[in-house]
Amino acid sequence: MDTPNATPRRVTEQDRVVGERIQVLRKAKGLSQAALGNAVGVTFQQIQKYENGSNRVGASRLSEITRVLEVPVSSFFDSDDGDAGQEQVEAFGFLRTRGAVDLIRAFAEIEDDQLRREVLALVRGVARLRQEQDT
Repeated sequence: MDTPNATPRRVTEQDRVVGERIQVLRKAKGLSQAALGNAVGVTFQQIQKYENGSNRVGASRLSEITRVLEVPVSSFFDSDDGDAGQEQVEAFGFLRTRGAVDLIRAFAEIEDDQLRREVLALVRGVARLRQEQDT
């Protein structure tokens, strides 16, 4: 029970990280905020607040979100597994890049292994050219 002098809970950096990961995983699944909200029993505005980190996600709601997104709860938290944890942080950083989820979806739809390797070589080549231009 709140007392008159109780300090309101502040949203933390971890709350922000959880929200960002909800957004990335929702988009990767191809769900709108409204669709995710409907599936877990909240409005799209509430999902928006979770994703931008202005509202905390309670444990039971996070459990529902993981069920809908079909990911383990650990997906929303940084790992203490050294290199594996760093890779997870980097992967989520990449997935926040505009167009990254679309690129991955399109790449996954290419069935021909050789064509997939050629697309990857093309993307790497473009990235290398860009790096050379920047130096």
